[in-house]
Amino acid sequence: MSGESASSFLTTASHPLLDLRAFVADFPRPLGELETSPDVLQMFGPGAHAPLQSSDDVRAAVRELLRHSGFKPTGRSKPASEYLSRASSDGTLSSINVAVDVGNVVSLHSGLPISVVDLDLVREPLHVGIAPPGSAYVFNPAGQTIDVGGLLCLFDADGPCASAVKDSQRTKTHAGTRRTLSLIWGSQRLPGRTLETETWYRELLRIQGARV
Repeated sequence: MSGESASSFLTTASHPLLDLRAFVADFPRPLGELETSPDVLQMFGPGAHAPLQSSDDVRAAVRELLRHSGFKPTGRSKPASEYLSRASSDGTLSSINVAVDVGNVVSLHSGLPISVVDLDLVREPLHVGIAPPGSAYVFNPAGQTIDVGGLLCLFDADGPCASAVKDSQRTKTHAGTRRTLSLIWGSQRLPGRTLETETWYRELLRIQGARV
């Protein structure tokens, strides 16, 4: 999105490289009561057949997007899509819940980072923009934090809560989650890629019984 844009509840700051797609999914029952279909789980493997496949060009464009405002997407701060690729190759990518599993499959094969947050845990207004220097949030149950200064993030009324690297612990999905907000962190350097990713993502969620 090159200019300021807004939906009914999400605004996006001007950014020359960001091609953001965001949508809400409603699940028929709490995530803890739903099972991820075998068709989705089998796509956790690196050689699985999928409509999209990542590439060096995709990885380079994503890193360029995250570096634009000074963030360094390397080491433990690499894009979430790269983490998924490594976990898939190592055989350590495992099921969490249907909402996260579908997002992980789409991110793995498209090469684009995806955030999935519990829509009932965020406080409006919601905004996507660059986190100021010194910004940080807890990203796991152990209380570890990530410095997100200079990184594109989703903000709610309480501060940054999701990004293309790691999502915050306070807004992650859980067994009782019924509504999610998904964000696809795409790049203008990859024309059409984000839309293709969103189309496949929505289709997989509908197959799992979600209303998107």
